[in-house]
Amino acid sequence: MRKTVFLFLFAVFAFVLWPKTALAKTASPSAVPVVSAEPVPSAAPDITQKSKETLGPLEEILQKQKLGPILPFNFLKYAIRNSVAAGVPANTIVLLLLLPVVATVIAAARHLIGLRGFGIFLPAALSVVFVATGPLVGVGLFLVIVMVSILVRFVFRLLKFKLQYLPRMALILWFVVLGVLGVLFLAPFIKQPYFANVSIFAVLILALLAEDFTRVQLGKSFKTALTLTSETMLLALISFLFLTLKPIQEFALKNPETLLLSVAAVDYLLGRYVGLRLLEIWRFRKLLKA
Repeated sequence: MRKTVFLFLFAVFAFVLWPKTALAKTASPSAVPVVSAEPVPSAAPDITQKSKETLGPLEEILQKQKLGPILPFNFLKYAIRNSVAAGVPANTIVLLLLLPVVATVIAAARHLIGLRGFGIFLPAALSVVFVATGPLVGVGLFLVIVMVSILVRFVFRLLKFKLQYLPRMALILWFVVLGVLGVLFLAPFIKQPYFANVSIFAVLILALLAEDFTRVQLGKSFKTALTLTSETMLLALISFLFLTLKPIQEFALKNPETLLLSVAAVDYLLGRYVGLRLLEIWRFRKLLKA
């Protein structure tokens, strides 16, 4: 469990600090700050939003692509081009094409490495949340939700409140909403640009993860819940990379047939794998050497 938590914390710090470090290296120490009347956005374009910064580059990729005959290998390319021309957002198509890739990455991490997490859907949904809110705000909101849930459960146990599962979870959600509102009310003082992109969708997905955390904690132990939650967040951060890398987005738009067929082939090969996982090899290394 310690290794999983360490990897998760390392991934969070890498996602949070890397852009600032890169910016510090490129900035000149003698540069004079220029005061602008308009606020300069410090966040990267959000692929989940239909903005000019997001749709412009994606539509430009489609316009520059030269299409061959529609059959037999270019059917999806023509379908994407016609859909975008009819008004379907290009970013929605890119996210849909990349979701099978993210699911395959999560499945590979489970069957080849041994990272369990809470299934496939939750890490994939969390990766989209991180794209929308940024990893720093996403992880921060999740920590707030988990801490509020743990605190409320502790108070219930201290006061000896005996409630059924669903009413108790509804009451915990009531306190979670107050906690998230408290964080959002601090946005003018924190001055984090990603707070502007916090939506109810992101809060609901994070609350769903907190519910799984509480359920596992009740059914098994706090250690198991912490391990699964850390692995879920780690998988979501890795999936976040695949969703935000420009070369992968461009490849998905230009070669949707190749992408989907390759993902299906990889999924089939993963399903046929029955060997030891990397974490199992590390755990049983002494027995394997004997």
